[in-house]
Amino acid sequence: MIMSKPIIIVDYDPDWPIFFRELRDSIAMLLSDLVVVIEHVGSTSIPGCSAKPIIDMDVVIPSMTDFPQVRARLTTLGYIHEGILGIPDREAFATPPESPEHHLYVCSSQSEEYRRHILFRDYLRTHPEEIGTYSILKQRLAHQFCSDREAYTRAKSEFVAMILQQAASDT
Repeated sequence: MIMSKPIIIVDYDPDWPIFFRELRDSIAMLLSDLVVVIEHVGSTSIPGCSAKPIIDMDVVIPSMTDFPQVRARLTTLGYIHEGILGIPDREAFATPPESPEHHLYVCSSQSEEYRRHILFRDYLRTHPEEIGTYSILKQRLAHQFCSDREAYTRAKSEFVAMILQQAASDT
């Protein structure tokens, strides 16, 4: 088992969208000429969904040819580039040390991972019955896997795949 910080799932916090907007606004000012959109993704972007209290955001750029410039600018804010972390077409950044914990990903508007994030988020936002199921699953898995984030994520994958399949068939 890979040990990491304990996985803590909390009830939805209505301040999460506010926190996201604050992060988005500071990054948008820095990257305004290079960004298509900055999206709030992950469970904290879904009203009513329990989540790890960590904001996930996708910084979407027109093309990955712009990435070196984006990376250089994010570095000035204290972000540390971590690479793709096993997911193609998405570059991850570690949170600056003095900043509240959040996940920042940079991807192009053609990125499959970006498409998946939006499809999953938007489907759950319009299907509240699935939010409860997902929240209960995450709470159970967080208890079961405690500090093994990889196992926790793998255990959620079947539910995520099911939602993505349903969302794709609805479009």
